[in-house]
Amino acid sequence: MKKSQTSIGPFNLYSIEAGRFRLDGGAMFGVVPKTLWSRYIDVDDKNRIHMAMRCLLIESKKTDKLYLVDNGSGTKFDDKFEQIYQLDYEHSDLLSSLNEYGFKPEDITDVIFSHLHFDHCGGTTYYDDQGDIQHTFPNATYHVTKKQLETATDPNAREKASFLPDNINPIKNWDKLNLVEEKHTYEDGLEALPVDGHTIGQQLPKISDEQNTVVFAADLIPTHVHLPLPWVMGYDMYPVTTLNEKERYLDQAVDNNWYLFLEHDADQELLTVKKESGKYAVDEKLTLNDIGS
Repeated sequence: MKKSQTSIGPFNLYSIEAGRFRLDGGAMFGVVPKTLWSRYIDVDDKNRIHMAMRCLLIESKKTDKLYLVDNGSGTKFDDKFEQIYQLDYEHSDLLSSLNEYGFKPEDITDVIFSHLHFDHCGGTTYYDDQGDIQHTFPNATYHVTKKQLETATDPNAREKASFLPDNINPIKNWDKLNLVEEKHTYEDGLEALPVDGHTIGQQLPKISDEQNTVVFAADLIPTHVHLPLPWVMGYDMYPVTTLNEKERYLDQAVDNNWYLFLEHDADQELLTVKKESGKYAVDEKLTLNDIGS
């Protein structure tokens, strides 16, 4: 794994690869015809596209906190689950990625969940040799929005398959769980942007100083191919809300030259956005190594 890191203000940022998987291309692009989206992204013989589980590690030099944003799907799955999603840990895995930068799971002081779908929070826990669930980050405080935990605990029929009890219950019952409101500020320079279209109570961490801003785009903009406003996932619970949120935040990204950190794009880690003739498009494709100080 090639290291990708930078510094923004009092924060050191590290790109953490937690594995790869595949999802149905039709579900990832909703009403957009395959004849359009397949021009820009490869698809296999089962109509699945290659996806990353790219997390973000934020080291605060001001507070000595070590925040991990999301943690991939983890390993609590059976053979059928692995085959459906083609989970691939030969490419990368969470603990090896942390180790590449000299960090151990015990070093993580805070886990920020963008939301609690299985591919974002499954790495929080694992089965030990006795088949019992253990916490991967024993010293960490877990941060999730109140609205998202309520949604995950009592999901609708469409979203239920994404909220796995073996993921949700250990988080819900963790003695260091911190339920946050919308627009939560974790510390100066690190806040969360609220989004509800994909799932109620998703939060997008935003790291900024006077020169640079990085936004963890999570499932608002899962890949660079999802920049056009109508290109909304079939997985989104409230597509029109997603469309409005994309427009609002993409306008800010264009106006303020935000860097969007892409969690699920197998090929692109970071990008900036431009607007031409009323349409959003990729301006620059980058990595953390290309920005900051």
